[in-house]
Amino acid sequence: MKASVTPASLGPEGAQPAAHRAGIRRAGTRQARLESLGDGCFRLEGVLDATTVARILNQGNEQFAGMPAVQIDLSGVTATDSAGLALLIEWLRGARERGQVMRFGKLPEQLSAMARISEVEALLSEESRRPPGSGAANLSTP
Repeated sequence: MKASVTPASLGPEGAQPAAHRAGIRRAGTRQARLESLGDGCFRLEGVLDATTVARILNQGNEQFAGMPAVQIDLSGVTATDSAGLALLIEWLRGARERGQVMRFGKLPEQLSAMARISEVEALLSEESRRPPGSGAANLSTP
């Protein structure tokens, strides 16, 4: 028997099955943490969802202010939904406004897949991470 998708099985965004959302809830304690490693390097870890990204967004914006370049290691992200992808896009927007270079390293497959499916993968590419008017930069992934 073929499974069908019903409105009840879709998430609040209408795109994620309830089972997927439950997996995010079970993946951790629903906490996220942005740790400064010094010299504009940060490590993001934990669960990125609607309950955690607003705090992390504000924390990051405060910590990134005044830095010419920011590099964020995402290898510690244990689970995410579209809110995690929105967080990265919003950080990129803010970095462009501040004239910063922003790099993401070790992007988890779950985030990469969402970016591909949402057709925003180019926003996370090297060219998009460079501030407007800047020349070529070394944006290699750590």
